[in-house]
Amino acid sequence: MLTDILALFAADPLRPCYRQAPAHKTESAQAGWMIHYAGGIERIGHAGPSFCWDNEGPAHEMLIHPFRLADRLVTDAQYLEFVLDGGYETPTLWLSDGWERATQEGWRAPHYWELCDGDWRTMTLHGLTTLDPAAPVAHVSYYETDAFARWAGKRLPTEFECEVAARGASKTANDLSSGALRPLPAPSGSVDAPRQMFGDVWEWTSSAYLPYPGYHAPKGAVGEYNGKFMVGQHVLRGGSCVTPSGHARATYRNFFRPHQRWQFMGLRLAEDG
Repeated sequence: MLTDILALFAADPLRPCYRQAPAHKTESAQAGWMIHYAGGIERIGHAGPSFCWDNEGPAHEMLIHPFRLADRLVTDAQYLEFVLDGGYETPTLWLSDGWERATQEGWRAPHYWELCDGDWRTMTLHGLTTLDPAAPVAHVSYYETDAFARWAGKRLPTEFECEVAARGASKTANDLSSGALRPLPAPSGSVDAPRQMFGDVWEWTSSAYLPYPGYHAPKGAVGEYNGKFMVGQHVLRGGSCVTPSGHARATYRNFFRPHQRWQFMGLRLAEDG
């Protein structure tokens, strides 16, 4: 509902504010670092008696090759470099379908970004605000995140790499319970596990939304909701700043079509290890 409210308010020329922004600690923009994972045969998917959606199972084994994953999400400052470097005018960075969509719809920056008197601003639930350089970039499509990763010399992680990394990540998250209602900078401090894995923005992966081995759509409404949409979409992992507390988990599989931008969507970079 909050993402729908944001979409409606962004279409209003008055740019109304849903709620005044609470104060939060200012963090400096940092590049972060890549965390190494050795890979191997990993158990993927939900197992056990606790709640899960049907598309999170059956649990199965999968070979994960060694990889590196960024310890934090890509920020507004990093993404702005891509914009200013002509990322939206360079077709060699884009998948063919993505370039066609970006050209047809006139994409020049993330959804809700606006250039106002030479300064970039973004529409939020707190109204039109100045970009926070250290905050995670949001409202970008799969096509945009794939192009950014190529520009940065990296790639998007697979959903299975994200799940492996999320198991050792802190469950502390900027979700709906924080009251921020917008992505916030990564907390400072040295860590040996990725941060922002369960809040701020849903993270695009390179994985197509497909059934796990042995999956059968159940009868009734649940099968209509998940199994029916396993085509033409990509998986997002994690959670967002408007995800209810306790809703996110390492095995959760969100999914959207690659051109969609209205949700709180961002990215984390990966590379072969």
